[in-house]
Amino acid sequence: MTKPTEEAPESGATAPASTTGKTDMATAARKSAGKAVWMGTAVGIGSAAIVAALLYANKKRG
Repeated sequence: MTKPTEEAPESGATAPASTTGKTDMATAARKSAGKAVWMGTAVGIGSAAIVAALLYANKKRG
């Protein structure tokens, strides 16, 4: 099935710019960056706790 020629866009016509796609991508990027910061913070705190526990255990034995 083909479109009638009167409904076809002009040969030089461009699609209208969609701003909703750009906004959604920016929001998604901000959300994922925030999650990465929290994940990095949790890993850092966990690592510091492990190091502190190991240092404490070594001092207590020696």
